[in-house]
Order: sequence, then C-alpha cells, then structure tokens
Amino acid sequence: MTGPVRLLIVDDHPVVRDGLRGMFTGDPGFEVVGEAADGAEALALAATLRPDVVLMDLRMPGMDGVTAIGRLSRSGSPVKVLVLTTYDTDADVLPAIEAGATGYLLKDAPREELVRAVRAAARGESVLAPSVAGRLMGRLRAPRQPAEEPLSQRELEVLTLVARGSSNREAAAQLFISEATVKTHLLHVYAKLGVNDRAAAVAAAYDRGLLTPGGR
Repeated sequence: MTGPVRLLIVDDHPVVRDGLRGMFTGDPGFEVVGEAADGAEALALAATLRPDVVLMDLRMPGMDGVTAIGRLSRSGSPVKVLVLTTYDTDADVLPAIEAGATGYLLKDAPREELVRAVRAAARGESVLAPSVAGRLMGRLRAPRQPAEEPLSQRELEVLTLVARGSSNREAAAQLFISEATVKTHLLHVYAKLGVNDRAAAVAAAYDRGLLTPGGR
C-alpha cells in the first residue's frame, strides 16, 4: 500500500489511547484517524473513517471487542483488526481469531513489535504474540472434538433473557422456573459454547448466529 497506514485506536481507557496515539502520531508511516472507547463506537467510526487497521481492545463496557470484530468481518469491510489486550486465555484468544481478527498482541509487547505488527496487519498478514501462537497450535494439535452440541430451546430462552440484561432471578420469574434451574441451564450453555461467563456466552451466541440484535 502507498501512503501512511490509517489507524483507528479502540480502548476504553483514555490513558491507553493517549499512549498509543502518541506512539503512532510520531511516526510518518502512520496516521491516527480516530479513537473509540467501545465496540459500537468503533463500528461507527470504521464505517465513516475507513481506516486500514483497527487496533482493538477486547474487554470493554458496552459492545466488547469480539462482537465488534465479528460485525466488521460480516459487513464485508476490508479493514484489518489487530487485537491489543492484556488477556491471552483460550476464552479470549479463540473467539477473537474466529471472529476475524488478523492478529493478536498483548499490551506488554515492545513498541517496535507493535509497529511491525500494525504494518503487517495492513498488508493482511497475521501476527500473533508467542503465547497466543502457542495456544492456537495446542488447539490444532489437540484430538478432534465431537460435533458441536446445539443449545436446547430452554437454553436459548435463558440466554436470550441474559442477553437482554436479565439477572438469573429475573429470568427465572419470566420463564416460571427456579433460579437454580436457570443457573443449571447457563452452565450447560457455557459448556456447549466453550466459554466461562455470561458475557462470553452472549458474545459467542451472537457470533454464531444463535442470537440476533432485536430478537433471537
């Protein structure tokens, strides 16, 4: 590509955004075209600013990074997403890569490594932190798992209410079941989706098309 790499920085911490903007603004090879504090703002800015690369945090209030990555990917946008986060667990790495992230780095990466990674992402090349690459290789080498088990109708109902912000008690009241039964259904959902908490379950369900905005 010719000209500087157009970069959109997405992180809910202003100090992090300031630091990243200062790092890239001082390099003529980059142009920071915008900043966002969550995934929804990132989607809106990406549509209007058309950056080459989005530097995306994962855990943010509102729309998280994985959800935003998935929606960018499904929109057909040519923008490349490079994840920059503190977390390298399977529950963070695998959904981000599956959603369409071009690369995955940790926030303790040296400046030179981050700059190289953004340039590589702009070229469509994948750059992974060593620990992340190790996790992905370990997953590829693991014995093949049985086919994914679908969610039951009741599990989908519980997950839909959770996605709408209902607590376990509120979901139980709406479905006329006990709170303990709701917890059991959620544990089954976590196991089937390969996640560890409510937010990750909702994100995975949206990404797989089990839930849709404004409905199920």
